Amino acid sequence: MGSRFESKVVLITGATSGVGAAVARRVAAEGGAVVLGARGKEVGDRMTEELRASGGRAIFVPTDVTVEADVERLTAAAVHEFGRLDAAFNNAGAVNAFGDIESIDESGWRADLELNLTSVYYGLRHQVPALAASGGGAILNNASNLGVVGMGQVAPYVAAKHGVIGLTRAVALEAAGRGVRVNAVVSGAVDTPAFRNSMGATPEGEATIAALHPLGRIAAPDEIAAFCAFLLSDEAAFVTGAALAIDGGFTAR
Repeated sequence: MGSRFESKVVLITGATSGVGAAVARRVAAEGGAVVLGARGKEVGDRMTEELRASGGRAIFVPTDVTVEADVERLTAAAVHEFGRLDAAFNNAGAVNAFGDIESIDESGWRADLELNLTSVYYGLRHQVPALAASGGGAILNNASNLGVVGMGQVAPYVAAKHGVIGLTRAVALEAAGRGVRVNAVVSGAVDTPAFRNSMGATPEGEATIAALHPLGRIAAPDEIAAFCAFLLSDEAAFVTGAALAIDGGFTAR
């Protein structure tokens, strides 16, 4: 791989599995220092050791992205450890509430909004000034394809991801003058542990989801990571305020 992230410091939430882990490996392989945020300390420590054993620079900060103090501490740790922050990937998220709208109670609604939308607000609130202080950089928010289309039985998640795109565009306009780019990635289904524990738990479920994508399959995490790495790098220096699809044609229907 190249060295697009040489001398760069990149913060990633949801960094210990799936797309987050794939982006962390990609950034480290391209010379970047990686600041890993996730809830599980044991798996976070293992991920850190893996990256270091491969010659990368990495630290792990236990982080619950629904707690603003944790997100603030994660951002501060990047600056304290490496002296700067150049990019951030707000990737953490999941579906908590399943069912039709009348069966989802207030706690389910709030849980999905806090994890998938409010967490991004917390990230932006602390990442934008840190990036601006470093001379600028890039923020990427994981919106998923359900940030631009609807789907039944997961209304709180859909609402939250639509909110992520609106938040992305608003903050991109605010931060542009400070040299900070803010974009959202609109990803289709990805072969992650979360997918295997939910919609892809059975061959029938996987086939149903794959059929929703015109390419006829779900993505590998490394495919999404390659696109995310581009958007986080200086190669995408003229891209901001965008919601960009890497979804196998899902949203083209």
